[in-house]
Amino acid sequence: PGPAARAELRVRVRLPGGQVTEESLQADSGSDCISLELRTADGALVTFTADFRQEVKIFRALILGELERGQSQFQALCFVTRLHRNEIIPSESMAKLRQKNPRTVRQAEEVRGLEHLSMDVAVNFSKGAQLSSHIHNVCAEAKEAIYTREEDVKFWLEKGVDGSMFEVLPQTSDLPDLQRCKLCADRWKPCICSYTLSIEWYPCMLKYCKSRDAGGKVSSYKCGIRSCQKGYTFDYYVPQKQLCLWDEET
Repeated sequence: PGPAARAELRVRVRLPGGQVTEESLQADSGSDCISLELRTADGALVTFTADFRQEVKIFRALILGELERGQSQFQALCFVTRLHRNEIIPSESMAKLRQKNPRTVRQAEEVRGLEHLSMDVAVNFSKGAQLSSHIHNVCAEAKEAIYTREEDVKFWLEKGVDGSMFEVLPQTSDLPDLQRCKLCADRWKPCICSYTLSIEWYPCMLKYCKSRDAGGKVSSYKCGIRSCQKGYTFDYYVPQKQLCLWDEET
């Protein structure tokens, strides 16, 4: 690899309701990571970080609280899952992207299906840096609300990550009357919360074009990116419904 490259792009994207928001994308090939931030239609600030070195991706949501219902100013959530190689373009390719037509409002070329993830394990914030150094910065406001999945934990344990940072959360099988928060009438009862977020525009694949030299030999070269949109729904245990007021029947 050549010298570390960094890039920051700002992209205007259209949200499902029609509003336009600005997304900022950063890539750092030195630390081999990409991060992306956007504000959703309901005012939540969503950050996505891809740590290629550790094969970890981190979603953080800062959700505006409902002060009149006794919530704090904002609530922070962090969801940590395994990063697969083909989900997003490599950091060195992202670091080479240049800002073109910054006023253009972009729409993703491909909509990838909604992924439903059951986040059944809590991550200890003070030990989380062993999993990814980015957890310390990204999840600082969400110290008590960092979640992952048992199947991802298995993968990381095989890579030698310290298992003491993980704690399995109560499941429906342990607590038979554990309901989904939206069906739970009592605000102080534990329940299974659901939070959905969407990354509206991100470079998910490299495009390759073919060229033919004078001798007729065909070779392919990188000639751009393909953009995707993807949504995620995370289900996770909360000790009281008060921590999940957005998840109600509307």
